[in-house]
Amino acid sequence: MPTFSIPSCVLATLSIGWPVVSLSQQPTYDSPETAASNEDFKVQGEYAGPQLGLQVIALGDGDFDMRLFQGGLPSAGWDRSPPQRFDGDATVVEKLVKARGLKPVQRTSPTLGAKPPNGAVVLFDGTQQSLEDHWLAGAQRTADGLLVQGATTTAKFRDYTLHLEFRTPFQPGARGQGRGNSGVYHQGRYETQVLDSFGLDGKNNETGGIYEVRDPDINMCFPPLSWQTYDVDFTAARFDEAGKKLRNASLTVRLNGVTVQRDVKVPKPTRAAPIAESAEPGPIYLQDHGNPVRYRNIWLAPRDADKDARRPHIPGFERLFANQLPATGSSQPEDSIQLRDSSQSSLRARRALLPDSLVSLDMTIAHH
Repeated sequence: MPTFSIPSCVLATLSIGWPVVSLSQQPTYDSPETAASNEDFKVQGEYAGPQLGLQVIALGDGDFDMRLFQGGLPSAGWDRSPPQRFDGDATVVEKLVKARGLKPVQRTSPTLGAKPPNGAVVLFDGTQQSLEDHWLAGAQRTADGLLVQGATTTAKFRDYTLHLEFRTPFQPGARGQGRGNSGVYHQGRYETQVLDSFGLDGKNNETGGIYEVRDPDINMCFPPLSWQTYDVDFTAARFDEAGKKLRNASLTVRLNGVTVQRDVKVPKPTRAAPIAESAEPGPIYLQDHGNPVRYRNIWLAPRDADKDARRPHIPGFERLFANQLPATGSSQPEDSIQLRDSSQSSLRARRALLPDSLVSLDMTIAHH
């Protein structure tokens, strides 16, 4: 399958400050099965050891970029000091891994496979029926039950909590916005970016970012072809009867279980948004940017942010509920925390109370 590419003889620097896009003529892999034959895919990924974490990013043609984190991987011990940077081939990676006592790991989001609460709308569950019931004509489903990028819901929504799972392709020869690019447009207006930004700096045009508005607090992007999760609380902009905007839309975004945007005000629609800002509700739009990004397990729980704001505060509730949560450092795995209460207000309350320390992600040793 060909990559979204610029001819290798062209070197382009984008004037708007995005990374240079320089792509070689290399194939794009849209599943782990097809990528298994690529030797670089077997090397790239995450490694961990005592007080250290390593991210290895495939650059194509046997070259790799490496980032060594002190304390552990992002949200799994990293002390937030700038990571050390290395580059080299597979031999350099092997020597670094051996010298630092590291082992390959595969992390999974604690919300992977999350079940919808009562009252939620299941937008896509892998079936043809869900595709036909909830997505406009032209939406596509793969033979193995995944939703293809470039789909728009038939229904329109105001305030909601959205869960979806996505997978970016393996494109070692691609760079920047040409590497696993898609996006989740809330109401068809405000984009939370989807990109293979594994090992990058974590900018607003990378996964976890609110496009052109704010960088994520931490880059929690997993390696390409890993299933990842977005859990988003969206509150629509408010307008008066004359159509004057009274309050900006806002987003709280959790990427792979970690809060990377907390109640961020979004002053205007994303530049490429298909729908203009107004008081009208809008659809979920999964952008097609020419890369084979796949989606699954998409559900949306409608809510009323104004009603939530009027709900009386119960003294001591937060402290009482917090005492029911596993203590920091508990042996209980983070992915066992299930936010499945049938009450939508309780669901939101639980999510709001989860400390970020509880979403340090579970790591499972992976043998390549």
